[in-house]
Amino acid sequence: MNLFSLPRSAGRTALSATAAAALAFGLAAPASADTTETYEGAVRTQFTGNEQSGENVTMTGGTIGTNLFRLEQENGDTVTAYCIDFETNIVGGAWYLEDDWANYPGKGEFAEPGKVHWLLQNGYPSVSAEELAEASDANNGRTTEAEALAATQAAIWHFSNDEDLVRGNGNVTAIYDHLVESAEPLPQGEPEASLSVSPDSAAGQAGETVGEFTVSTSAEQVPVELTAPDGVELVDLESGESVETVADGSTVGFSVPEDTEPGEASFSLETSSTLGQGRLFKGEDPNVPTQTLITAEDSTVTASASAGVEWSEADEPEPEPEEPTEPEPEPEEPTDEPTDEPTDEPGDDKPAPEDEDEPELPVTGGALAGLVAAGVAALGAGGGALYLSRKRKADAGAEETDA
Repeated sequence: MNLFSLPRSAGRTALSATAAAALAFGLAAPASADTTETYEGAVRTQFTGNEQSGENVTMTGGTIGTNLFRLEQENGDTVTAYCIDFETNIVGGAWYLEDDWANYPGKGEFAEPGKVHWLLQNGYPSVSAEELAEASDANNGRTTEAEALAATQAAIWHFSNDEDLVRGNGNVTAIYDHLVESAEPLPQGEPEASLSVSPDSAAGQAGETVGEFTVSTSAEQVPVELTAPDGVELVDLESGESVETVADGSTVGFSVPEDTEPGEASFSLETSSTLGQGRLFKGEDPNVPTQTLITAEDSTVTASASAGVEWSEADEPEPEPEEPTEPEPEPEEPTDEPTDEPTDEPGDDKPAPEDEDEPELPVTGGALAGLVAAGVAALGAGGGALYLSRKRKADAGAEETDA
């Protein structure tokens, strides 16, 4: 394939020529781009190759191949998409997440997304090549699907990245002009969180309701597939009732009877929905920038989610405390120890005999002086008594003589 560019500037010419080759063959991008976090429950797909190829076109940014890309879900369902990021290469095998137009991460300005949405509804493949040729008054022979695809992709780049078609083969230019002139802005419509459960695991004990899981889904009701031992149920946390289906905002947990052996249980959800035209898909890994894509037609997608718990055995109940009782008094044992209490036994008031073998202490000091004084007093008393006795006798004898 011959590639060349008609530059707006010399710098952009080199970049666009490189991008053209990379876009055509699905080569990895050397550039970097920032991405933002997507909403919870976003549809996840992987770029697995080109679904259909179109004619080469020359835009103001360079000559480039055109393709419908194939995005494949993990369950095998596929979605086709156009490129809306002229200046970023596509990475083979890159994973994509659905997101809002407001989070467009491409390098080029997303100029008029509403008209891009109109193109998806009124361009190829929603409208056949023959119908597009008739609507555009194409007069250059039979219009092929490759021409219709190339014209639609060129018109998308015109409104997504402000690129203009310079040259196209066959009826490409006529169909491109028809689409660009007829386009009207249409709203995207909010992307829908297909299905998610948060958190995805929990742990607890038997005898409890284990886990608190919140369901987010765009479906009215989603059936529950339960894997659990007998007696273990998935219950609504508000009502306590067993559940077989859940809806958006449902909060559920596992009711585990107290006598259940340690184990685990899980539940899984699955639902199908329609992924409409104009859904934006951006690269999942912000460190690996890849071309931003937009879905070309309605597709049926299947979403699934699951969560599980594990539990240990219930704690042993603590024994109830017994009421305290007054202890009985213990009988007193006889003892040979002497006591100070008086007794009625005779002889207890007598002083204990002195030990004859116990040596007497010497009399000294103040004690000796006391003994001397006592002796002197006794001697004086004795002398006084003797004197009085003699005096009485003398007086008695005198009385006898006088008589």
